[in-house]
Amino acid sequence: MLRSQFYPLIFGISVTIILIGCQQKSTDKNRQSTKGNQVITLIVRCKAKPPTEDWRGNNLIAAAEVVNAELQAAEDKRSVRIQLIQDDKDWGAYKTEFELASDANQASDIILSGHEHIGDWASANLILPITDKIPNHPEFSDVIPSLWQATEWNSERWGIPQDAEVRLLYYSKPILRKLGWSDEKIENLPTQITKGEFTWLDMLQVAKQAVNQKIVVPGNGWWHRSQNGPDFLYYYLAHGGEIINQDGILVFDRQAVLKVYQLLYSAAHEIRVLSPNLIGMDANEWNTTISTANRVLFWFAGSWNWADWATNYLQDFGVEAFLFKNVGFAPIPAGSTGKPITLTHPLVYMISTQSTHPDLALRVIAKATTRESNTNHAVSSAHLGILKSQKNFPPYVKARFLSEVMYLLNFTTFLPNSTHWGSWSDAFFLGIQAVESGDLKPAQALEVIEGQIKNDLGNQIIIR
Repeated sequence: MLRSQFYPLIFGISVTIILIGCQQKSTDKNRQSTKGNQVITLIVRCKAKPPTEDWRGNNLIAAAEVVNAELQAAEDKRSVRIQLIQDDKDWGAYKTEFELASDANQASDIILSGHEHIGDWASANLILPITDKIPNHPEFSDVIPSLWQATEWNSERWGIPQDAEVRLLYYSKPILRKLGWSDEKIENLPTQITKGEFTWLDMLQVAKQAVNQKIVVPGNGWWHRSQNGPDFLYYYLAHGGEIINQDGILVFDRQAVLKVYQLLYSAAHEIRVLSPNLIGMDANEWNTTISTANRVLFWFAGSWNWADWATNYLQDFGVEAFLFKNVGFAPIPAGSTGKPITLTHPLVYMISTQSTHPDLALRVIAKATTRESNTNHAVSSAHLGILKSQKNFPPYVKARFLSEVMYLLNFTTFLPNSTHWGSWSDAFFLGIQAVESGDLKPAQALEVIEGQIKNDLGNQIIIR
């Protein structure tokens, strides 16, 4: 099948479902027929880190079985065959792959991706609006209402939420004890952060104490992610920045950007709690260093990292029990706004405009949008549930970490679904790199990045 040539596999799997007793006979790239029945092949493209995130695609395989049973009961001659292509390709390459496949008229029927890609893909007519189709599937009425915001662009909905997560603060309990903190004080830290009584600057001061007392080496007081990503937006929002106005125009707030750059420059070069070489660090080194909870005091990461550490990095340390004993978690402490913050980056299933059976594609997605299916994924990967019914669903409630971080959604924010978000994000991150490495002072970085933003976006950006 030519279409699959656009999807080189890292963990190559091509999983199919075929009705028992049917013999496949190819008629074209989407259809086979057998004894008068029509077998519809739906190609599904998912990004997932094995084994914890495999349910992203596997749930659609199970959902196709449900759809096939319903079709058979209705004496519908169609059946669904899923070809799943799932790997952990880098986000940039993953996005480009779908765009190139679409250009070549070889796009998958269903694509799972970050909601921030909706603006680019909808405006380029690569994905279908599904607003008027959603009411046809009762499963979608169970989706947590606030998550629909992440699927919207130009007054339409373009995808179905698949998972949610939270990006939060983690901290080392053993290192805080070495600083003289009592167990009671350590356990009360999330409450202090939630109330705004322990701020981002307070966190940096405690990290400075750990460095000055040589409990951690310089640069290991506080870590953030080692590559560009959604997380850095909440730095800007936490310091008073607005990202998009009511008319859908992106905003670049100079004062908020400067505050972020000043904070990061100080952390790396004045109080030395942040390594100037952190950006670009190999992901394996990053995860190995922080997951043992004895080398870095504070770090910002995602809820899904919890499952990754337990599964892939702590097999010799007692796995999740080790994490609960040694690692605490809380919202991102308040910046200059005085309020703690988190960010949620939902992944969404979208349907290509090239799909010849979008009705069946959406039907399969609907059957995967159940509390049973989504809880399998949530528990395995430490992602948050997307359905109202999961809140009291025993298998979900029994997952201690998921239950304990659910409240963090009260502080959450989203990326903007703007066609220009990539330009804004890339420019902002270049400034972060420049100040952390010491190549530029904060004010210099602001001027350089502002110039790049103006050049790239022109009248598509509001600069304040």
